[in-house]
Amino acid sequence: MGHTIGIDVGGTKIAGGVVDAEGRVLDRRRVESPAQDSAAIEKAIVDLVVGLCADHPVDAVGVSAAAFVDNARSTVVFAPNLAWRDVELRADLERALDLRVVVENDGNAAAWGEFAHGAAVDADDLLMVAVGTGVGGGLVLDGALHRGSFGIAGEIGHLRVVPGGRPCPCGQRGCLEQYASGTALVEDTRALVSAGSPDSEVLLTRARGEVGAIDGPMVTELARQGDRFALARIEQLGQWLGEGVASLVAVLDPGVVVVGGGVSEAGDLLLDPVRAAFAAHLTGGGHRPVAEVRVATLGNDAGLIGAADLARR
Repeated sequence: MGHTIGIDVGGTKIAGGVVDAEGRVLDRRRVESPAQDSAAIEKAIVDLVVGLCADHPVDAVGVSAAAFVDNARSTVVFAPNLAWRDVELRADLERALDLRVVVENDGNAAAWGEFAHGAAVDADDLLMVAVGTGVGGGLVLDGALHRGSFGIAGEIGHLRVVPGGRPCPCGQRGCLEQYASGTALVEDTRALVSAGSPDSEVLLTRARGEVGAIDGPMVTELARQGDRFALARIEQLGQWLGEGVASLVAVLDPGVVVVGGGVSEAGDLLLDPVRAAFAAHLTGGGHRPVAEVRVATLGNDAGLIGAADLARR
């Protein structure tokens, strides 16, 4: 088989890339996402693929979408940040492109990317935890992507960690992503700064006195510089993640846990408290093997590369 194309569809952008059999991105393009117009999203995908095919021989297309995808990897059942409701995306794209198409949830695609070409190439089992605006994930068990009976497995951000806790857009309360996501990091930090929390002066100064200007990269940068307040915020996020991972590992028992997403750019500042909380809360800790927690290596390309590789297979 020749090259395949991976398309990563999000609420703000659609990225496309030509990927070879070794997982290398040979060419790439991106456009803004017309997130609230279903037909326009499909047209943008088609235009990206056609443009990439003009310079490369391509055999298939994999689409990674922030959405619930059915077990046939064909229909987008629901997408919280896109105008997709029961859209037969694979059939639409195959008619428009005359190419074989696979549609996959973005967390699953990223998990497969890290398994096939990233941080877990030496593993048989993988739990992927993607920490960005929310918390996503995916599972690879015995070398195969685990999608569940209905194609919706791996929604780890909606593991309930606080009964009756913070409301979540999924309709439940107390979900992991309400405490362990980039959004939670920013909201919690802003709340503490507004309340006059000790040691927050440096961060507020960096934000030019505007609490609303505080964002995740700003907190991460100050944490890298050793700021105590910023370090404590990253550590708190890591503790929530570690506890969530411990609950998931107790059920799934993977060999490797890979932490990716934008927040993972904090590196060991985040991973060290994740590992500590994971070890402290793992059932039978001290009397069982403990999965290795690694940082993802493919960055923002994980979903694109994973989708392309799934299309190849």
